[in-house]
Amino acid sequence: MITHAQIWNGVDQLAKRLSLSPSGLAKLAGLDPTAFNKSKRFSSSGEKPRWPSTESIAKVLEATGVSFPEFAALAAAQTSVRRRAPMLAFSKASGHGLFDETGMPAGAEWSEIDFPGAPDGGFYALAITGASMEPTYRDGDFIIVAPGQPLREGDRVVFKTTDGKVSACALGRATSRRIEFFSLNASRSIRRIDVSEIAW
Repeated sequence: MITHAQIWNGVDQLAKRLSLSPSGLAKLAGLDPTAFNKSKRFSSSGEKPRWPSTESIAKVLEATGVSFPEFAALAAAQTSVRRRAPMLAFSKASGHGLFDETGMPAGAEWSEIDFPGAPDGGFYALAITGASMEPTYRDGDFIIVAPGQPLREGDRVVFKTTDGKVSACALGRATSRRIEFFSLNASRSIRRIDVSEIAW
């Protein structure tokens, strides 16, 4: 089975073989120059992968004289695709305009970190500073957050309340009206928050 990452890796490797950018490869094949841009490979939320059409791949192969088996070999040649994750210091996470309504990164204050072997999109990193979450997390640790994943009681979660505060806790009991959260520090204190007060 060929994966989303491998298909795009094949496009990138073919462009590299011809000393072209992905945009240059698209132009050579008579496609829109932005067809293979990194921004076109996922939905705007970063969660849903977008695949190149078979017609686009066929045009690229015709324009370059590369056979489909050759392309498949290029796609599979690099099994560990280098990935980067958006990253922000957790201490800044309650700032205005840093997340969209689904809890994904927004704005220009995010940097990036290398994340080898990570899944395609839909995740980000928050860097822990200070000792407020010890012993669970220590200064310099990273929390990897994947919005939209199914949750179970006991999972460690990041959430934002309607007053703009972003917190990391362990998920407790949830009802249709209220959710319990346990702190990640030694106190294990419990917060009970009405569902209406949770933004994401």
